[in-house]
Amino acid sequence: MAAVSDPLPDLLTALPVVILACRAGAQLVRRLGQPPVVGEIAVGILLGPSLLGWLWPDAQTWLFPQSVLPYVGALGNLGLLAFMFLVGLELDLGSLRGHSRTAVVVSQVSIALPLALGTLLALGMYGTFAPDGVDRLPFVLFIAVSMSITAFPVLARILTDRGLYRTRVGALAMACAAVDDVTAWCLLAAVVAVTKSDSPTEALTTALYAVAFTLFMYYAVRPLLARWVARAERAYGESVVLVVLFSGLCLSALATDRIGVHALFGAFVFGVVTPRGSRVVEVTAARLRAFTVPVLLPLFFVSTGLKTDMALLAGQGRQWLWLGAVLAVAVLGKWGGGSVAARLSGQRWTDAMSIGALMNCRGLTELVVLNIGLGLGVIGPGLFTMLVLMALVTTAATAPALSLIRRREGDLEAVDPAVVAEVDGTQKSALQPTATR
Repeated sequence: MAAVSDPLPDLLTALPVVILACRAGAQLVRRLGQPPVVGEIAVGILLGPSLLGWLWPDAQTWLFPQSVLPYVGALGNLGLLAFMFLVGLELDLGSLRGHSRTAVVVSQVSIALPLALGTLLALGMYGTFAPDGVDRLPFVLFIAVSMSITAFPVLARILTDRGLYRTRVGALAMACAAVDDVTAWCLLAAVVAVTKSDSPTEALTTALYAVAFTLFMYYAVRPLLARWVARAERAYGESVVLVVLFSGLCLSALATDRIGVHALFGAFVFGVVTPRGSRVVEVTAARLRAFTVPVLLPLFFVSTGLKTDMALLAGQGRQWLWLGAVLAVAVLGKWGGGSVAARLSGQRWTDAMSIGALMNCRGLTELVVLNIGLGLGVIGPGLFTMLVLMALVTTAATAPALSLIRRREGDLEAVDPAVVAEVDGTQKSALQPTATR
């Protein structure tokens, strides 16, 4: 039997290159006024077949041999699970129960309109882009949901960088994005259930299991975890809490993976039910974030970049026209829908357009959705590449668009207590924007 080569040396070569390159890309775009995720997505694409594999294929093969790709993917996905836990932790369900009418209307319109426009787009793309054997329903549902994503963490970072986080429009945008985020992940879980199921009955059963899991986590696990955290703050060290929370997010992810939705949904729900306001939880989350965001997440970006191939679009005029259609639907659905809904809810045009531009930001959240679709075989490499480019363009456009819209603003009005109450404590409860992807 031939000896199996040890992948560790190759992995020890690839990891520092990826981590340092993504850090350099993040720092570069940060100086240009962009959120770090834009640079990390771009670096991931450049290290893939779109540039490095095109200019110097031997170097790409040396840097990412087949033996290390499964390990890079596994570590990246582990970082993604931890990141989704942190995203869930930044959402406060207490604030979601009583949002103002504007927050609910804007968030739901910015979901519904992209879903409708994405459905029409997917019906036109089905014959050209659907992989062989993929039914029309899962393809259409997936494209529709991918058009409706907003990146809650990136939005928070942009608001902070622009000095808008503690203003009325910033608080309202955070409220809208929080409701949008929860709705979008529930829709994605439903789409995954439909895609993996062989019959409507099986899809319904999976959906019911997912609902039962969510209710169990909220009504059983949440109070037990709250009591344990209160005791742990006095009796145990931070390391014990870190171990318990990390184990909990892994087990929750395993549960939803076995149910048939996706492991990421379980990690997200566990983050939502984890108690807030505890010093030990905040310290634990900060320690988890300090390793996950700069070290593990870049591996996910590179895994995405290795699947993104611009050569699939090169010289294909029709493909570029479809890319233009994807961008048009994405921008019209999220930016247009969010702006009009905010304006009809009584916001002035400057604030309405600002909210719409922020809702159009997709960031890492969109890449997560796209990788799920590619992994399920619902979309092929060509369409995956188009949608990754759409995510990059819409994310990169958010900060300059916001600056352009608000360039005539003299100074930024601070949120007074009445405004905070109107958006149900979003300024206070939507935790600090530390997960910036």
